[in-house]
Amino acid sequence: QVHLVESGGGSVQPGGSLRLSCAASEYIYSSRCMAWFRQAPGREREGVASIDELGRTTYIDSVEGRFTISKDNAKRVLTLQMSSLNPEDTAVYYCATRAGACYLAADWYNIWGQGTQVTVSS
Repeated sequence: QVHLVESGGGSVQPGGSLRLSCAASEYIYSSRCMAWFRQAPGREREGVASIDELGRTTYIDSVEGRFTISKDNAKRVLTLQMSSLNPEDTAVYYCATRAGACYLAADWYNIWGQGTQVTVSS
């Protein structure tokens, strides 16, 4: 079973930046979709960004131009660089993976990390 471990969360003021990382326990990137999700209190888990085996990326509209998803296959690390953060970005952020095509729908993913908290507040 592959394990995913997120890190890099924390508290930041509006307009600030954070970099999230997700380390995988084994080499899984070659044929899998990797994605970041987030879940705010009282809300459903929401897909934020994904990257497929060819490096093609997808973002939801609310983070387009502010967030960048990337991966380092050699280091087995998935990254989410977040900038121009606002309070609406406050949530627990999860990385996830699935075999096959990328869809930003939580039900499609079967392997999840434990999550890391991101808080944007003045």
